[in-house]
Amino acid sequence: MRAVVITRGGGPEVLEAQEVEDPAPLGEGEVLLQVAAAGVNRADTLQRVGRHPPPAGASPYPGLECSGTILALGPNVPSRWAVGDKVCALLSGGGYAEKIVVPAGQLLPVPEGVSLTDAAGLPEVACTVWSTVFMTSRLSPGESFLIHGGSSGIGTFAIQIAKHLGIKVFVTAGSEEKLAACKGLGADVCINYKTEDFVERVKQETNGKGVDVILDNIGGSYLQRNLNSLGVDGRLFIIGFQGGAVAEVNLQTVFARRLTIQAAGLRGRSTANKAQIVNEVEKNVWPVVAAGKVKPVIYKTFPLSEAAEAHRLMEASTHIGKILLLP
Repeated sequence: MRAVVITRGGGPEVLEAQEVEDPAPLGEGEVLLQVAAAGVNRADTLQRVGRHPPPAGASPYPGLECSGTILALGPNVPSRWAVGDKVCALLSGGGYAEKIVVPAGQLLPVPEGVSLTDAAGLPEVACTVWSTVFMTSRLSPGESFLIHGGSSGIGTFAIQIAKHLGIKVFVTAGSEEKLAACKGLGADVCINYKTEDFVERVKQETNGKGVDVILDNIGGSYLQRNLNSLGVDGRLFIIGFQGGAVAEVNLQTVFARRLTIQAAGLRGRSTANKAQIVNEVEKNVWPVVAAGKVKPVIYKTFPLSEAAEAHRLMEASTHIGKILLLP
């Protein structure tokens, strides 16, 4: 099969589509997929430069989500799955390839009304947002929610699902075009972080109270400002460190308003934990997608041979929504 190989740590040019060995024989509860499309995520760019290695036993190739067709079933795969089924999947790696082996617990059916290609842009964002903001931070109808990077794949998904559930959505983004896209998806308050102080704007829009939950991909450089933007019993969930991993914080802010700081990724979780998240997503999110209330926002697709171009686009941060690779 063909797969995108990281030939050495470095810039996008180190990605090469090469002929590699087919995946190993299927183990207990595993499924072999013919990949139709793979989502490109910022974590893939970190793996490329050597900062986000795959977990033990995972494929060495990048790619944390894909869509495709089931080619073969290993022993003891649940009877709901059959050869020929159209699915999408949350992966520990290996999506940038023509074939991939996936634990059956990480499969989702392609939602009604979504194409097989576009479905590749759903698993990582849906599982990230649902597991962090809803399962852990317990964001609830009637609350308020600030999303940093509102025009990202995660951001565009989070806006839609939160609005569907009756939540007031605040977003930050770095251009008027991105903010317009966020508004078009339902965001209530759109803040250009390059020209406005999001802390002040949040206070203005909430009469000084602050928001209930923040989903943050920046990390260190935003930590204190995020805490200053939260209301009483507010929850901050950190999923990235684009602004660094180290910060000094005034704990009096945390103490005075009973704030909670949470952080987690998906890739390093156990197979059982991923299966639990996927099950919750199928139960709570998939009906909303099938009803057309939440749609994958696909910005651009590239052939597998142009993975380097896909990474350049991701790192330029000019896209709105998801970038996909097509084998």
